[in-house]
Amino acid sequence: MPLPKAELHLHIEGTLEPELAFELAARNGVELPYEDTEALRRAYSFDDLQSFLDLYYELTAVLRTEQDFADLANAYLARAAAQGVRHAEIFFDPQAHLARGVGMGTVVEGLWRALGRSEEDHGVSTRLIMCFLRDESAESATAALEAAKPYLHRITGVGLDSAEVGHPPVKFREVYEAAAGLGLRRVAHAGEEGPPEYITEALDVLGVERVDHGLRCMEDPELVARLVRDRVPLTLCPLSNVRLRAVAALAEHPLPAMLDAGLLCTVNSDDPAYFGGYAGDNFDAVRRALHLTDERLRELARNSFLASFLDDDEERRARYLAEVEAYRF
Repeated sequence: MPLPKAELHLHIEGTLEPELAFELAARNGVELPYEDTEALRRAYSFDDLQSFLDLYYELTAVLRTEQDFADLANAYLARAAAQGVRHAEIFFDPQAHLARGVGMGTVVEGLWRALGRSEEDHGVSTRLIMCFLRDESAESATAALEAAKPYLHRITGVGLDSAEVGHPPVKFREVYEAAAGLGLRRVAHAGEEGPPEYITEALDVLGVERVDHGLRCMEDPELVARLVRDRVPLTLCPLSNVRLRAVAALAEHPLPAMLDAGLLCTVNSDDPAYFGGYAGDNFDAVRRALHLTDERLRELARNSFLASFLDDDEERRARYLAEVEAYRF
């Protein structure tokens, strides 16, 4: 039985395994430029964030119908549950689908076919977070938020992802203000490839409650002190960091130093089909590479539930935390 954990940094489009990609391509009459699943799996090799994103967006072409999105989410939830995930806060990228003529309702209601039954089918509670693509315009983000308004009963929050460098958080000030006005929770990718200043800007300008990645905060001691003082969670993705060259090797990952500094760190999988591991795989990898103790792993699991958007269900959060404390390694 794996250690119970919450996953807070997971792009549902990034869970598209080659086998499902080919299955959906066949279902929808989409021709993929790869001979077979093995050829596609070999293509899951990246030099940097942009080379990953190019393939990531290319493969979204197979996602066309509500059933496609439901199948994608169910496949993720089954894998996540097997690795101890009890609660998942799932990102999706509506602009990537709207640009292909796939409507917001198809995406959200398709995902909800799986998420609405996730507890019964997989034993996993879920939340849905709509991300804006930072390399698209602010106007495009605002249009996506407008398109999402009929589906806000399904959506817990907004996030900011895709290519970070050259796209500072301030670009999205207005759409985040609008999201806050609609009662949506706010997170953003910052400090993965971008500088520590992007983290500060995400906090001050976008009002984010959680920072996705946040690795480069360690370059700014004052920022670290602020994050510790304000208990701002960081959703780290160790295997992703290595695959995208943000960290040279897992043994060099700053996770232990970040925990020693008092930061509220969590461990997540990001885009697990592409980066070689789901949530439990990331826990196993950092345990081995960074020689983490059982109690440090318990701390990471505890942090994941503390950092989750379960404020509307504190009884559930307390139950999950009790599972973490009762776990025997």
